[in-house]
Amino acid sequence: MRAAIFDGPGMPLRLDQVETPRVGPRDVLVRVAACGICHSDLHYIDHNVPTFKAPPLILGHETSGIVEAAGEDVEGLPPGTRVLLPAVLTCGACAQCRRGRENICERMVMLGNHVDGAFAEFIAVPAKDVLHLPDEIPLADACVIADAISTPYHAVVHRGRVAPGDRVAVFGCGGVGINAVQVAAAVGAVVYAVDIAEEKLEMARRLGAAEVIHAVGSQPVSRILRKLTDGGVDVAFEAIGKPETIVQAFESVRRGGRLCVIGYSSLPFEVNAARLMFYEMEVVGSLGCRPVDYPRIIDLVRRGRIQLAPLISHRMPLREINDGLDLLRRGQGLRNIVLPGEG
Repeated sequence: MRAAIFDGPGMPLRLDQVETPRVGPRDVLVRVAACGICHSDLHYIDHNVPTFKAPPLILGHETSGIVEAAGEDVEGLPPGTRVLLPAVLTCGACAQCRRGRENICERMVMLGNHVDGAFAEFIAVPAKDVLHLPDEIPLADACVIADAISTPYHAVVHRGRVAPGDRVAVFGCGGVGINAVQVAAAVGAVVYAVDIAEEKLEMARRLGAAEVIHAVGSQPVSRILRKLTDGGVDVAFEAIGKPETIVQAFESVRRGGRLCVIGYSSLPFEVNAARLMFYEMEVVGSLGCRPVDYPRIIDLVRRGRIQLAPLISHRMPLREINDGLDLLRRGQGLRNIVLPGEG
């Protein structure tokens, strides 16, 4: 099969022929319809973030496709079944899984990190993790559910605990933040979207933001938000991964409110401990999504409460994947996807 192979940091992905994965008795082989290009992929390529499986490795963790073959012990997934693959596979047996926090599974396996991913024509995964896709959802578009939608869904619904009528600020309207905007709007929140790019703010408005704030100017965004909301938002989401924007987001939250950090950063940040204590504020992190939530997300997409097509900026064959990574480096587009079946 054809695959785009990661040989190490600082190198373009290499297109080559590799062996098609073998299917175990409880696995399925999926013909990849589409795979999203994510900032996580750039972390490995450009920023020396290590992968758990040493290169050479096939990246790609946002996957939709069609079952090509199933192991002898697999039921209910015949060839031709339309499927979505979660970005992270969980064990179901560790202490965190038993607590219902499978998204922080102690033995998690991430596609395109711990094992080969989906920048390829085929991928093999355990059948227990595969999700059926209804016919109403376009197969290629569905790939972004696996991370770009599911990660902010978990952040908004479970970690941010956003309720109808809550005032919510989202800092950063990239691939994850823009979907925090539309998920929060879908659950009935009043959403304030913050970014420095006008086109991203326009998309945020299109996907449900009540107000947009262009974060370029002399006045701190936190001050603007406190004025607009008479004291601060109920929940703020930081979807950039920069210490300075994490602090801005914290300072935009009202007494008794909550900051949820979705953006990745390995750097420390400082917040006022007295404000945290006296105002009974919360600071929480959010990672991935629980398996039980995927059917709920798929249903929201099926009913049109969450949109996919506006998120996808470029669709390209596998041979153009390095061009897609360059688009992401330049900040062009929300989600670019590769279509391995198109060459």
